Amino acid sequence: MKSILIPIANGSEEIEACTLINVLRRAGFEITVASVGELAVIGARKINLVADKLLSDCKSKNYDGIFLPGGMPGATNLASSTLLISMLQNQASSGKFYGAICASPAIVLAAHGLLDGKKATCYPGFESQLPDASLATQQVVVDKNCITAQSPGSAQKFALKIIAVLDSEQSAQKVRQDLC
Repeated sequence: MKSILIPIANGSEEIEACTLINVLRRAGFEITVASVGELAVIGARKINLVADKLLSDCKSKNYDGIFLPGGMPGATNLASSTLLISMLQNQASSGKFYGAICASPAIVLAAHGLLDGKKATCYPGFESQLPDASLATQQVVVDKNCITAQSPGSAQKFALKIIAVLDSEQSAQKVRQDLC
């Protein structure tokens, strides 16, 4: 079973966080939702979210993937977590998967050098912050062990791509069919 960490913060985009959690759990992945602040988080659209754990409770566990929702100011709040950045840097340097959607590829990953040498996409308007924005118009981009996606509208494609890359295309196809 693949273990996935989904960090959240006040201002995280609810569609992106909930879609990742839901779709990846449908594939049988073990999902841990961890808040960089308090367990109770208020999303970008003022929807209340509750994390499983605090990020500090997750720092000693190894994950097959760490994937961030976007949203503002959620991306900024994620970017300010030194623990999260350290975990992402360890993930990247060990060749394990990591990624982000919406504003987070630019605000979190690019800002901390986690997209150096990689192609990526992000929410339109943030692409100037990417080191290589040549694929910024794509909904989902995979470059080595990094997966990025564009917006709330591409959240399901993002989750399905994570399944295809970390498990198999057949598993992603099965979940896609279950979602109709």
